[in-house]
Amino acid sequence: MAPRKIFTIVEETLFEGGRPVDPLARVAIVGAVFPNPWAGQGFVDDLLPGINAVASDLGALLAPRVMAALDAPLEAYGKAAIIGLNGEVEHGSGIIHNLRFGDHFRNAANATTLLPAVEKRGPAGISFDIPLKHFTDMKIRSHHQTVEVRVADAPHADEILIALAGANRGRPQQRLAELGQD
Repeated sequence: MAPRKIFTIVEETLFEGGRPVDPLARVAIVGAVFPNPWAGQGFVDDLLPGINAVASDLGALLAPRVMAALDAPLEAYGKAAIIGLNGEVEHGSGIIHNLRFGDHFRNAANATTLLPAVEKRGPAGISFDIPLKHFTDMKIRSHHQTVEVRVADAPHADEILIALAGANRGRPQQRLAELGQD
C-alpha cells in the first residue's frame, strides 16, 4: 500500500451560540488516499487477501498521526472509507471494519467502543461526514457529532480514501439530558 496522499485537518471551535467554548473544541482528521487493491479485477469474491495486505499498515499509519494532530486527550472518534467510482463500497468497508485496522486507533486512544463509520462511493472532491461517538461509552449523547471532510482531488476512480477523526470533547455548548432522562 503506497499512499498517493496523506492529509491532516485540524478544526478548532472557539465560539458557539455566541459564547466562548471552554475548553476549545478540537477535531483532528487524518486520512490516506491510495490505489484500490481490487481495481480492474472485476467482481472479487474473496476480499480477505487485499484486506490483510492493507488494513493493519493503514491503521498503524493513521492512528498515531490523528492522536498527534489532536494534541489533546481523545474523547470521541470515528472513521471513513470513501471509494472511487470504479470500486465498490464493500472494498472500503472491508478495510475499516476489522480489528486489524481499528485496533490501532482504539489502542492509541485507550478506547473500548467500536468506531462509528461512514462508507460511500463517489467522485474526487466528494464531501462526507465522519460520525463521532464517545470512545468508551456509545450512549453519551454529548459526543454524538459529525465532522465534514472534503479532499479536492480524491479519491480518483481507482482509489480509496480512508480517514480517522478524533475530538477532544463533545459538542460545544451541548445541553441535552443524559440518554433516557428526557
